[in-house]
Amino acid sequence: MELNKENMRKIRELILFTALLIVVLWKYEDVLAVLGFVGHLIFPFLLGGAIAFVLNVPMNFIERHLFPDKARKNKAADKLARPVSLLIVLSLVLGVLALIIFGVVPQLVNTFGNLGQSITRFVPQAQAWAKEVFHGNREVVDLINSIQFDWDKVMETLVDFLKNGAKNIINGVSTFVIAFVFAIYILLQKKKLGIQAKKVLFAFVRRGRAEAGLEVCSLTYNTFSSFLTGQCLEAVILGSMFVVAMTIFRLPYALLVGIFIAFTALIPIFGAFLGCAVGAFLIFMVDPMKAVMFVVLFLVLQQIEGNLIYPHVVGNSVGLPSIWVLAAVSIGGSLMGVVGMLIFIPIVSVAYALFREVVYLKLKKQGVDPAELEE
Repeated sequence: MELNKENMRKIRELILFTALLIVVLWKYEDVLAVLGFVGHLIFPFLLGGAIAFVLNVPMNFIERHLFPDKARKNKAADKLARPVSLLIVLSLVLGVLALIIFGVVPQLVNTFGNLGQSITRFVPQAQAWAKEVFHGNREVVDLINSIQFDWDKVMETLVDFLKNGAKNIINGVSTFVIAFVFAIYILLQKKKLGIQAKKVLFAFVRRGRAEAGLEVCSLTYNTFSSFLTGQCLEAVILGSMFVVAMTIFRLPYALLVGIFIAFTALIPIFGAFLGCAVGAFLIFMVDPMKAVMFVVLFLVLQQIEGNLIYPHVVGNSVGLPSIWVLAAVSIGGSLMGVVGMLIFIPIVSVAYALFREVVYLKLKKQGVDPAELEE
């Protein structure tokens, strides 16, 4: 190998990389501590970026429809488009929070009070039934007798936990405030920040790679925003259907179960069934026959949601075959829990779209028509 400038540069880079790798492996505890400290510092800004991404989806929708391209040719309208759209989005968010605080929370408090009474009545009944089933096994019977449930103590423990965690709550609130302010700044300056990011990218990266990077970013944003919009809308519709249907059939805990199913429906594939299991158990403590009615109702509404609502609301927004959706949910859940289930579908969808594009380019170079292979 000739020791020209290019090879000498590669050798220096290899030596530097090796030295850094040795230091990281030798002092890995210190490196992890530094990374944890840096992560703690930048977490509010990462959270702010996530909040800005979520709020940007409805904000873009409002900008497109309230301030179309023709109207934005006017400088005054163009300047007002972004702050007005952001103000409308924040007003909607505050309206939803007010509805939850003043409308939903009081009903949930009453529901939890009734839930405590139901659990208190259900536990002795369950113990009596279990004793009859395991009457021949003394150890199991003793274990059943030792089980005690005191709803008041549970509530006291919860209150003590909240009091002891007051410091963490304050830190969490301060972190959220910083993140929210940062998100507002991003949304108000997103056009300027986008231009600056492009300038930095094209300054340090070769033009072809920079353009490819922008295409990947655009694909990622479109995939995530489509998935987020469709999934949230579908969850709200499904939760509302359960609240209305359970109220009509006079099933208990309609509001609590409906809200819980709406939240769990954000988790693709498995979420709604988790909500069904919890809802059926809560209703079973009140009336076993009504629990059976709830399961039948769940199966009916799931069919309506799966065959009519989901295809039109979410549809193929992520463009991912069902088998890969299942794989993404399983892998994401194993690595990052519920959050992983939510974000791995659009991530895998982006990877799938990029890989499909690469495959099609390779086939084109080799003179193979993809349509011929589909026959």
